[in-house]
Amino acid sequence: MNKLKYPHIGITVKSGLDQKDKAVSQIVEILKQQEANICFDSDRVGELECTKGLQEMKAIENIDLLIVIGGDGSILRAVRELKDFNIPILSVNRGTVGFLAEVNLDEAEDLLPKLLQGEGDIEERGLLHVSAHRNGDEIYQGHALNEVVISQGSIARLVNLITTVNGEELANYHADGLIISTPTGSTAYSLAAGGPLVYPTLNATILSPINPYSFSQKPVVIPGESEVDVMVETKSNKYQDTEVVLTVDGQVYIQLEAGDHIKACVHPSKVKFLRRKQDTLFSTLRRKLKWGERAG
Repeated sequence: MNKLKYPHIGITVKSGLDQKDKAVSQIVEILKQQEANICFDSDRVGELECTKGLQEMKAIENIDLLIVIGGDGSILRAVRELKDFNIPILSVNRGTVGFLAEVNLDEAEDLLPKLLQGEGDIEERGLLHVSAHRNGDEIYQGHALNEVVISQGSIARLVNLITTVNGEELANYHADGLIISTPTGSTAYSLAAGGPLVYPTLNATILSPINPYSFSQKPVVIPGESEVDVMVETKSNKYQDTEVVLTVDGQVYIQLEAGDHIKACVHPSKVKFLRRKQDTLFSTLRRKLKWGERAG
């Protein structure tokens, strides 16, 4: 048995995953064959028969590698719960497109031992640090792997978002909203809103307005060291009530008010993903989006 580069491994999984027991059992069996020390996310894996006799993972820490079984949403949740960004993530896809996923379940038996023994590469992805402020008080702070979205709520009305970069005014977006994205998130909501594809390891931030009223307001890519400030400007009267919401990675929702400021900048830490060596953004785009193929 070859010595493992990642001997202590944690497992988490999508809560509502179809055939969860079968998927987790398959991964656990592979890890046992590699003589890895296994612990599991008791909130999402603990009820499964295959976890009997294994140690519970109280928090995502004190492990060498975190295996996430699910789709991109499960990875975003796992990143949000990370206590130590030095722990690399290996994703096993059981979702839909799975841009962040590295291994499909049907290839895990062949690929997983190789990756655990050191035949992969560590790829670092940037995070956004985001905070929301009201009347000088911080009402939220967190981080995003994909994007931060400031948008209209349940009522379909345009919002005004006064946006500055490093203290200099960029635009007053009159739009359905604004997406502040990492390069990793450039293949997510930002892409659907007309934003550019940005290589995921670049140090950059992407600002993409959602359905802007002005044709001159286009997506822009700014240096990663920039600090973005967005002030919510809405008007309310008895005939109109505009709702504005802050969404972080599609999983955290904060109700905003007129005058609130949302600040975003690149987080000093990076998230580490364990990848197979030949995997690139271009191969992922071709494989998952059929990108660059001729129609017909």
